[in-house]
Amino acid sequence: MIQPGAKSLRKIAVIGRGTAGSLAAANVARLHSDEDHELHHIYDSRIPVIGVGEGSWPSLVQELHKLTRLSHEVVQRRLNGTRKYGIAYEGWGHRKQDFIHYFTPQQVSYAYHLSADYLVDLLHESTRAQHIDAKVLSITRVEDGARVKFEGREAEHYDLVFDARGFPRELQPEQHIDVPYIPTNTAIIRRCPAIIKAERDGPVVRPTYTRAVARPHGWVFVIPLTVHTSYGYIFNRDVSSQAEVEADFDALLAADGVEEFEQRAVISFPNFVHRQIYDGAVARIGNAAGFFEPLEATAIVIAQLQVGMVLQMRLSRPVEYRENDAPVVNRYLINYMLCSGLFVGWHYCCGSRYDSEFWRYARDHAWPQYRAAADPEAVDCDALRKFDEMIGVINQMVIDQEDWMRTCAVFPLSSYAQIAQGLGCYPGMTNGH
Repeated sequence: MIQPGAKSLRKIAVIGRGTAGSLAAANVARLHSDEDHELHHIYDSRIPVIGVGEGSWPSLVQELHKLTRLSHEVVQRRLNGTRKYGIAYEGWGHRKQDFIHYFTPQQVSYAYHLSADYLVDLLHESTRAQHIDAKVLSITRVEDGARVKFEGREAEHYDLVFDARGFPRELQPEQHIDVPYIPTNTAIIRRCPAIIKAERDGPVVRPTYTRAVARPHGWVFVIPLTVHTSYGYIFNRDVSSQAEVEADFDALLAADGVEEFEQRAVISFPNFVHRQIYDGAVARIGNAAGFFEPLEATAIVIAQLQVGMVLQMRLSRPVEYRENDAPVVNRYLINYMLCSGLFVGWHYCCGSRYDSEFWRYARDHAWPQYRAAADPEAVDCDALRKFDEMIGVINQMVIDQEDWMRTCAVFPLSSYAQIAQGLGCYPGMTNGH
């Protein structure tokens, strides 16, 4: 493979040991053709990787096979994972009925349910890198790369830095695009006993689905692994108190017959997109680049795109094109993320079976902000137009054949059609009224 940009990537840093950082390090090790390059994987061991159960998209199945050079069966068993064929929604929308958002082709394409700590360990085994245990104080763009300043050791210069350090401490309008049309900001994570047992001679092949259960204060994900089941209550701390949510969480577990659990974490999160995901030398990835609540399991698939696009661009293009390429890549990644965020927020436009304070807030206050928040002049991209076009296609009486393969970010037209039908979101009702 000819890589005109490889000589300009002699020294690369990946900062962060979570899912995004580990994917970045593994991709650098696999895709960089020159074995003489240096790859520093930098992380602070005092910051643990929280083993939250996660969903994914089918693209991860193929990528993990390539990165680890292990069979799909071995990868799944190492992840203690199950095969996710879609998301089972319970009590969402006007219809207040259960429905499934399947991957396409339906009941053929699958992803993994996995735990982040197992995924990180698996990727580290197959990644050739120098591991540096240190706290990063700052990353500064300089003329020919980036300078990373550490606590307790000398600063270093890198040709490319992948910054996977997680959420910003606070959102700043000049740096971040706020996504107010997604109405949640907090998750309570509990680890419960496994409901699916590991097979003795191979991976679990029976279809499983992430449950997304509407509740009075938000919704609960249920992710089945072979070692435990991960439950997460997603809510808005400005609308409901943690005590109220904990009580309803207890009620749901009791209804599911779960008699014991381990409280894993209470995580506050912003829904946002960074305005400068990539500048030519520094690429923010994962939660450093943006985040949306985990309703459609967008986090990993977006991180895959961020890492793959930046790395392929830098390797395949001569370094003299870097400054012109960077704004194009940056705008594409922002657009992709905002298209994903609009799809996630749209799930709330029709409320749920609960006429509660949270669901009224989500339907009547949060979601109606989407047009102003995603206005092209505010975000410098056309995500809103792309979203509107997808809604327009599914509202047609007859969908033309050339539209069948349309996508908007990771979501194909079939996803839009399934969610619209499941929610009872009929033509002209994207705002829930």
